[in-house]
Amino acid sequence: MMTKRVRGARVVAAMLGGGALLVSTACGGGDGAGGDVELVIDTFGVMGYDELISQFEEENPGVTVEERNITDLADYTPQLQQNIAADGGAGDVVAIEEANIAQFLAQADRFVDLNEHGGADLEGDFLEWKWEQGHSFDGRLIGLGTDIGSMGVCYNVSLFEDAGLPTDREEVGELWPTWEDFIATGEDFAAADTGASFVSTIQPYFRAVTAQAGGAPFQNPEGDLVVEDNADTRAAYDTVTAMADAGLSANLPIWSEEWNAGIQNNAFATLPCPAWMLGHIESTAGDAGENQWDVAAVPGGSGNWGGSFLAVPAQSEHPEEAAELAKFLTSAEGQLGAWNEANVLPSSPEALESADVTDFTRPYFNDAPVGEIYGASASQLSPVYYGPDNQAIDDAFRAALESVEQGQATADEGWDTAVADSERALGEG
Repeated sequence: MMTKRVRGARVVAAMLGGGALLVSTACGGGDGAGGDVELVIDTFGVMGYDELISQFEEENPGVTVEERNITDLADYTPQLQQNIAADGGAGDVVAIEEANIAQFLAQADRFVDLNEHGGADLEGDFLEWKWEQGHSFDGRLIGLGTDIGSMGVCYNVSLFEDAGLPTDREEVGELWPTWEDFIATGEDFAAADTGASFVSTIQPYFRAVTAQAGGAPFQNPEGDLVVEDNADTRAAYDTVTAMADAGLSANLPIWSEEWNAGIQNNAFATLPCPAWMLGHIESTAGDAGENQWDVAAVPGGSGNWGGSFLAVPAQSEHPEEAAELAKFLTSAEGQLGAWNEANVLPSSPEALESADVTDFTRPYFNDAPVGEIYGASASQLSPVYYGPDNQAIDDAFRAALESVEQGQATADEGWDTAVADSERALGEG
């Protein structure tokens, strides 16, 4: 995770609460006055649950729900892990990001098996690969899928125009059917000398390209490091470091203040854009950025970056009610509600095929048909397995990619360092 997802209006309140939210209350919710049930749901970013929580409370008299939100996943996940390990302090329902699900599946006994609360009947409600990702090796259903991070590429229309490149989204997508074509387009952009860079940083592209191949890019299900055995992982690394070698990067670390300023100041022309990234661009660029950005197809035709699950920790005092809340929020109705509130792309086939999604255009992005673009990308995805040590491996590769980007290491040196650091993190080095 690696990511910070800013997807809506609740961010300010979350930031005011600070990082202590997840450790402030033992055992999630408790009984209120008169025996009413108080549930707590822990979330990160903006998941689009404001109206859905109100609806759940209306439909379940005597139940109240508090959402405790932390904006940055890098802050959220370690605190969640601490609370799960301590058997206290987690919400009755907790959000878990896709890239970190394996580390919690390895602790399946600390979560409620949702199969025991009707979860086994819900398989058809989720994309097949998303459904499988929520299960532990022994078949326990730990996480029900929420959104997915289906991929597109956001591009700066005015910068493309300045560079003499097409600006129509279909024509832009035709520029880069492959990542090699994407780099070639970047070289054309650089030759136009607009004063901007083609990409902001290469690191997020690594996540996007590795996901396209499916399989296990970093760890196998046995927990072994497989980056040197997986040719697709090395190919993805070589692809993104070629962007740096070609001088296409602005070298702005993702989620940094400088990176956000780059969005505002048109410092770079493209961003890898999972569905949830649109909200971050809109909230960061503000009114001045309206119609400045558009969305085109991603090279390779598919990909996924992010997406979450809802789980019920075993420490909850109200597992039955918590399971019902998780089921409601991840139902087709719930996922469409989150889509309508925050444009987080559903993992429910029924929701994805709904006109609410397929016919949806986003005015801020020149009325881009983002429902159609992201829905098509989602349908072509292959399952990706991220192991329990994914965060440590991701950190190692992120540092290595930044060193290559900054000219402190060659691509081969960066690779060797990333592998060595990953081995040490897994206790293999």
